[in-house]
Amino acid sequence: MEKLKDAKVLVIGGAGFIGGFVVSELLKSDVKEVVIYDNFARGKADNIVESLKDPRCTVYPLGGDVREIDILDSAMKDVDYVFHLAAMWLLHCKDFPRTAFDVNIAGTFNVLEACVNNNIKKLIYSSSASVYGDAVQVPMTESHPFNNKNFYGATKIAGEAMATAYNDRYGLEIIGLRYMNVYGPGQDQHAVYSGVVPIMLNKIEAGEQPIINGDGSQAYDFIYVEDIARSNIAALESDVKIGNYNVGTEVQTTIKQLCDTILDLKQSELKVKYVPYSADDARALVQNRIGSRQRAEQELGFLYKDSLREGLQKLIDWRKSVGIDKE
Repeated sequence: MEKLKDAKVLVIGGAGFIGGFVVSELLKSDVKEVVIYDNFARGKADNIVESLKDPRCTVYPLGGDVREIDILDSAMKDVDYVFHLAAMWLLHCKDFPRTAFDVNIAGTFNVLEACVNNNIKKLIYSSSASVYGDAVQVPMTESHPFNNKNFYGATKIAGEAMATAYNDRYGLEIIGLRYMNVYGPGQDQHAVYSGVVPIMLNKIEAGEQPIINGDGSQAYDFIYVEDIARSNIAALESDVKIGNYNVGTEVQTTIKQLCDTILDLKQSELKVKYVPYSADDARALVQNRIGSRQRAEQELGFLYKDSLREGLQKLIDWRKSVGIDKE
């Protein structure tokens, strides 16, 4: 990891689900200093408790909100590289679109501006496969059209467009990463906005039937969070100066297959309960999204390590270690 050797790195959203793993991955290198910038609205101290045992890792003491441009700017002083992972999540954006604009769009603009003001060498930006909406081809390449219909995807499209403009105007090196469906330890396991994997595990571990909306044929590309962290490091270390890349496995998994795998790993004999979609979900839910991994593999040198079964087992083991499976 040549670029990270003796570097100072700022991780915006570093106490979040993915951010915490990025921080941990950075600390495996010869990095000089890792500074976590987080307002702890979604981030949690538990996600960085181990990393903070490393003297190279600190939390920026003056705050951590991307909407506070003066504080953000001060946090970038003497920083070499920036990872920008702070964002409101999909369903938050649906319920609070104005705040989604302020955080995901205006906040990203603030990050770009602060990077230019502080001569940051390279910015790695967390985008999302949500920019694509429903797939018109499988697997989706990076040239797939933007069919997004929700606020969250719109904010990520805006972020990518602003990043391209900043690169063109100021020469700021930026790579955007379009994550597929991410799961793993540290993800909120009980919130209203939790993903499908923790929701299924919560049901099964409570002895309740797992629920599938529709017939379970909707298919996605599930990728373990440690692989996502590794993709961030690969993007930074690459020679690519501007671009957006899928981060996924290119493995198509239906919700029925996901549920069956979890039931098998939990050695559960519970039967799936199928329920119809609500009118809103039927209209808005993406039914099919699997990303091509080829470009990230060829240009960034990134290839995922954990299969779905391996990643789910790691998540189940973690839930057991922290007692979530007994709640």
